[in-house]
Amino acid sequence: MSGMRTDTTEPAPPAASAGRGLPLSALLALATAVFITSLTETLPAGLLPAMSADLGVGESATGQTVTIYAIGTALTAIPLTAATAGWRRKRLLLTAVAGFAVANTVTALSANYPLTMAARFVAGVAAGLAWALLAGYARRMAPVHLQGKAIAIAMAGIPVALSLGVPAGTFLGKVVNWQTAFLTMTGLTIALLAWIVASVPDHPGQRAGSRPPMLRALTVPGVPAVLFVTLVFVLAHTILYTYIATFLAHLGMGGSTDLVLLVFGVASMASIWIVGVHIHRRLRALTIASALLVAVAAAILAVPAESPALVYVAVTLWGLGWGGAPTLLQTAVGDAGGEAADAAQAMLVTLWNVAMAGGGVAGGVLLGLLGTTSLPWSVLALLVPVLIAVLAARTHGFPAKREGTTP
Repeated sequence: MSGMRTDTTEPAPPAASAGRGLPLSALLALATAVFITSLTETLPAGLLPAMSADLGVGESATGQTVTIYAIGTALTAIPLTAATAGWRRKRLLLTAVAGFAVANTVTALSANYPLTMAARFVAGVAAGLAWALLAGYARRMAPVHLQGKAIAIAMAGIPVALSLGVPAGTFLGKVVNWQTAFLTMTGLTIALLAWIVASVPDHPGQRAGSRPPMLRALTVPGVPAVLFVTLVFVLAHTILYTYIATFLAHLGMGGSTDLVLLVFGVASMASIWIVGVHIHRRLRALTIASALLVAVAAAILAVPAESPALVYVAVTLWGLGWGGAPTLLQTAVGDAGGEAADAAQAMLVTLWNVAMAGGGVAGGVLLGLLGTTSLPWSVLALLVPVLIAVLAARTHGFPAKREGTTP
């Protein structure tokens, strides 16, 4: 594995680094940024009927507000990361978060569908900047032996957004209106800007002469393997997760969708905690376990059985496997990338969003052609190459021993 640093600052002396703890307030600010990023992406899913009525378009057209967000992220993450590589990190983070405030405000106040779509595209652009920045930012705040835990804390915003944020936003939209849900996001984002200014340390960007070309990351040993695993693993997850309500309805559990998703979210949060505790020494084992748990969950769901208890067992295993996956993959690509870590993170963000968009399309095609039972089987089929790639990347990508660990 490459031992090159991802920034231009001098490393702390080993003794000082080892004795330094985690800057909890700053990391929680990053976790809140992750929460806002995830919730901004998924919030329309719970507000489609009301949004479509006010915008004067059908629900399928309103659903494209999620698609355009992913497209904005996928199209701009790599070029914007390259263009802003020299920016100081705090300035870049504040710019990305401010982009969410603007986009969510325009979304809330717009009664025009094209304007709403433009605002959602801007939100996706802000997400591309944020996702390519946040994991590396968390790493740079922590000593080496706590970097995995730092990323886990920052990434905790994802399951919180999915398990609590989306239901809360949907409830607020029903009780008041959907515009209030987005304006609440704006208020939270403004508070976060102040929090970042007060608590998050600044770091320099990369000097012009030290920035490797973006595509050079693909030549760094281990990076292609991590990117492949990211693409296929996220694709497998998204195929089933996007249509989980339809799948549950097929099992006669349509009325329990909220509870099932809550169980998934709680299990995901437990997964993040487990990964945060053990990632420094066991990244490879945790990644293998992550894929295996999701595979076992898919296998349980693939077997015809009208048993709610089995569904909850499967969803719990799915959450335990999936919750820590963002932390594992971003840590792996950061470790492998070395000086090209920022470029590798941007590529990971791009492929993640490509996989999300592709999973929605592929799941819809499978649903139409083969029915709901094909969804878990497709997850199983896709996880086979994921496991093979992780097992093969023993030296680079998912090494048996991470740099900086002791036997």
